[in-house]
Order: sequence, then C-alpha cells, then structure tokens
Amino acid sequence: MSGPGFSQDLRQRQTQSLVLAPQLRQSLKILQVAALDLRSVIQEELQNNPTLEEMPMEGVSLDKEQSDRSNETGENGSSETPEQHEEMDFSNSKEFEILSKLNEDWRDHMAQAGGSQPYTSEDAEKRQHFFDSLVTETSLQEHLMQQAELADMPPKVLEAMKYLVGSLDDRGFLTQSAPDIALQTSLPLEAVQQAVKLLKTFDPPGIGCEDIEDSLLQQLIAKGRSDSLAARILRDHFALLSRRRIPEIARKLGAHMDDVQIAIEEIGTLDPAPGRRFAEDNNRVVVPDVTVEKDGEEWKIILNNDYIPRLRISNTYRELIAKGTLSKQEREYLRERMRSGKFLINSIEQRQQTIERITREIIKVQTEFFEGGVSKLKPLTMTQIADVVGVHETTVSRAIANKYISTPHGVFDFKYFFTPGYQADNGDSVSNTSVKDMINDLIEGEDRSHPLSDQEIVGKLQEKGINIARRTVAKYREELGLLPSNLRRDYT
Repeated sequence: MSGPGFSQDLRQRQTQSLVLAPQLRQSLKILQVAALDLRSVIQEELQNNPTLEEMPMEGVSLDKEQSDRSNETGENGSSETPEQHEEMDFSNSKEFEILSKLNEDWRDHMAQAGGSQPYTSEDAEKRQHFFDSLVTETSLQEHLMQQAELADMPPKVLEAMKYLVGSLDDRGFLTQSAPDIALQTSLPLEAVQQAVKLLKTFDPPGIGCEDIEDSLLQQLIAKGRSDSLAARILRDHFALLSRRRIPEIARKLGAHMDDVQIAIEEIGTLDPAPGRRFAEDNNRVVVPDVTVEKDGEEWKIILNNDYIPRLRISNTYRELIAKGTLSKQEREYLRERMRSGKFLINSIEQRQQTIERITREIIKVQTEFFEGGVSKLKPLTMTQIADVVGVHETTVSRAIANKYISTPHGVFDFKYFFTPGYQADNGDSVSNTSVKDMINDLIEGEDRSHPLSDQEIVGKLQEKGINIARRTVAKYREELGLLPSNLRRDYT
C-alpha cells in the first residue's frame, strides 16, 4: 500500500489588511499601557530622539517657560551673544555623524558648547536611576500578541483576540465567557469563539482557558497526551480528583489504583497558572490611573500624572536650526525628530483626555455604585461608552486595558465596570457582578447546618425580582470559589 503523496505549488491570494503607520502604532501603545509602564515607553523615545527633553516635575508651567524664553530672546530668535554663536557652530560632518547616530555624546557636546542644559547633574542622575530600575521583560500580553500578529486570522477575530488577551487574569485564564465578551464588545459570537479556540493553541500551553481543569487538559493535549489516563481524569472526573477520591476514580475508569496514582502525579507536573511565569506580572504594584472622589454633591476625577514625564522640544535644537548654518539634510533630520516629538507629546495628552472622558461616562452610568457599592453596579458595555465619547469600542478597550480606578469602595480594574446583566421585575437593570455579590451574601448568611442549594438561591433571587437559571447560579458560585451545598454543610 503506497503512502500519501506530497506536492508543492505556488498560489496567489488577494487579501486585505490594515497596516498601521509607526506613529499610529506608538499612539495606540501609549493609549493602552498603564501609567507606570508609560515611563518606559517615553524613556525609549527620549533615548532615540535628541530633540526631546523632560521638564522638571516641580509644577513648572510650560506656557510660562515659553513666555520667559521669548522675553529673553532677541529679534533673531536667540538669547546667545555673537561670541556664543561662534562657539555653537556644529556644522562640521563629524559632529553631525554623531547626531545622526543619536549618540549621547552629542548632547554632552552641545552642553559644553553653550547649549541650554535642562537638568542639573543631580536631576539627571535621579532620572537615570529611575529608568534603570524599570522592568522591561516581555509581559504575557506582549508575548501573546506577538503570536497573534503572526497568525492568519480575519479582522473580527483579531479584534476579539486583542480583547481576550487584555482581559486575562494573572494566571492566564479568561475572566469572562465568550457570550459575555461578544455582548460587551458587539463582536460576532462566532469571531469570539474562534479567537478563544485559537488563543488556546498559543504558548504557553494552557493559556486562555476558563478554568484550571481545561488549562491542565490543554497542557496534556499540547504534549500529545490527549488520550492518556491523566487526560481522562481531568476530562471526566475533575471533581473527584479535587477531593482526592482515588479509589472512586479507579472504579469509574476501570483502572488500577497504582495507574491512577501515576496519572495524578503526571497532572501534578503541569502548571496550574501558566500566565504567572512572566516575571513582569508577578508582584506587580497596582497604581490607580484615576481617582474618583466626592466633592460636595459632585464626583471629582483626578488623573494620576505623577508617573508621566512632562516633555518639551529642546530649545537648543530650535536655535540651531534658526542659525541657518545647517545643511538641508541636517535641517530635515532635526525637523523630522521635532515632529516625532510633538506627536508623542500630543499622544500623551490625548491619552489622558480619553481616559478622563471614559471615566466621566462611567460615573454617569454607575453613580449608584460610587454611592452605594458593588451591589448597585449596573450593566454596561463598551459600545455604550464608545457611542457617547465618539470613539470606536476598540479604542475604549485599549484605553481601559491595564488601568485601575480608585473609588470610595476600593481600587478596581476599569474592566470591572463593564459587565452584562439582567432586567429585574421592577424594570431596573442589574449587572451580573451585582448578582454574584447577592449570591455571595446569601451563602455567607446561610445556616451552615442547612446550606442553601443552588435552586434555593434561585428562589431567593426571584424574591428580589431577578430571574436566572439554576445552572447560572452554579456557574457564578464556582467563579466566586464557593463550594456546592453538600460540601458547605457543617455536621458538627
């Protein structure tokens, strides 16, 4: 019997793709990163763009500085004397070779020749120490998006993939189901499901699952062990495994107890939290990007600008161009660098404005939450906010990614405020997060000698006008980490 034949051929395929300009990519990156990470992004641009400099953080007004500079400058646009102009002639090729390579010695040379020095040596040392202390290892999200960019997927699936990657918890698990994500993002459910299926094939194995059971199973599948005894235990008897019922597992599978024990040991070698191997996300300090406080009868929004450097275009290079001693190529280079610097400054400002506008709309919808707490959280989708703010929902998704908001009830991920929900009998909308909070309160207040079954919880919620299925109650209870009633019973 002959084996299968193989052949190679060349085919042409016409596809459409969106290619982002480098500046637009930079703008989107600035929008998406948290305040702490934004410093490292800006640091990279400061190193690559000699025309940019960081302003002192001590409340200096840029408008005032520019006004002061104008008052000091003569008609020729420079505050230097003719003698200083003689000293600042850097038009020889050697010095501009240094400039074109963006060498740090260029700045030192400029300072020695009479150019303005924006920092004291102590300021520069402090800034460099801070930058040197930044963690720059690849994050889980970056690692996954690098794989996504190499995968051939339709635009809607890629859009769903970006949202999925941004919504993973620190273990690398999905925090929402595919239907909930589709409802929030207004993406087709099929596209979200396809993105979830594809995400599970990414490295590290076990990523993008909804629970530890599926994650461990996916890790075995990646090892080619999908038909192993360990996989059968995870697939069919995870509840027994979690309670270490080895004899019962062996009996149900018709396997020897020693074989079951070996299979369980194999499961023990798997990673229960595949996302945590990325060091940047371990022990990460959460710094709120926005603080919301009550000011009289109104809610006040305070943006956290403490970790965002204030930038400006160096006056030294403006003066160098104004002298007219540079070649056309040298002038064009400096002007291009200045345009790039201005775009960065505008992108940072636009980022802060977008976050503030989104926060303001969240407050309008979730006022009862800010007043009364988690139980008052209302359903909210990104499409609702996007329509009001006047941006695409993917912009909202990027703007709230990796960001936190400080409220009177604690610090929350921005995504916390976006959740589908239910319509109560009285017409009010209730978010699924509020429903989970109600379930948690019911179980905390139950009689442990007669704990509430899932069906009894359904009845309690119906008394409050909330009609949900028993299986939904069971799902929410599991997400809260609460055991079923037979395991909560206190027999003492």
